[in-house]
Amino acid sequence: MIDGLLPDPGSLAGKGGRREVHCRRAIVDAIFYVVDNGIKWRAMPSDFPPWSTVYNYFAAWEAAGMTQNVLDCLRDRVRLRQGRTAAPSAAVIDSASVKAAETVAKPSRGYDAGKKINGRKRHIAVDSLGLLLCVIVTPASVQDRDAAPALLHQLAACCQRIKLVWADGGYAGKLLSWTKDHLGLGLQIVKRNDDVTGFVVLPRRWVVERTLGWISRHRRCARDYERLPQHHEAMVRWTMIRITSRRLAKPV
Repeated sequence: MIDGLLPDPGSLAGKGGRREVHCRRAIVDAIFYVVDNGIKWRAMPSDFPPWSTVYNYFAAWEAAGMTQNVLDCLRDRVRLRQGRTAAPSAAVIDSASVKAAETVAKPSRGYDAGKKINGRKRHIAVDSLGLLLCVIVTPASVQDRDAAPALLHQLAACCQRIKLVWADGGYAGKLLSWTKDHLGLGLQIVKRNDDVTGFVVLPRRWVVERTLGWISRHRRCARDYERLPQHHEAMVRWTMIRITSRRLAKPV
């Protein structure tokens, strides 16, 4: 399923260059192994292609925008299998702060005073099934409402059918009118009842929180090791590519 969504090698596309030595499936399996087990690139088992080859493919596909394209195509297939339309009409947004390793440079990290985490924050938008639509990574010190315009711009560009977005109280304020005026999207805040104590499952919000849990279960995303924020975004996308491809591989 994934092979047909990846770009053809230059030698077959008439762009010249040497023929590919390693099987595309081995490359993708190696990326899945890094994402799921959280190993260093240089610790790649000998059963896979050389770590430098796998990393070069990972970086090149992300730079070309192919990672997002693969994610979009697989998500559409999952939605169609579940009896939905391929393009979603509603989304849910939220964020999660993750601790950063020493490999993350100071300019791209920050301190989340609320969660007491020094690292980065990933802001995601998902559909009503919890499947990832888009993701951006910022320093953890960036507030949700400050990062929301960039996330919503990306959401509106990649999913033009979306008209309604649910969010928590951290996105309340001027962002509601800004979203309506600039993007034509309805931003609806799902508030928590102040009379309730302890853990409560909130309508719509639990969908994106569950997705954040799916992402954190993959060890490479439980902590941020990437020097570039774009590569952490790619790790999140590959996490969801792994989840959606496993769903599609199961018999109906």
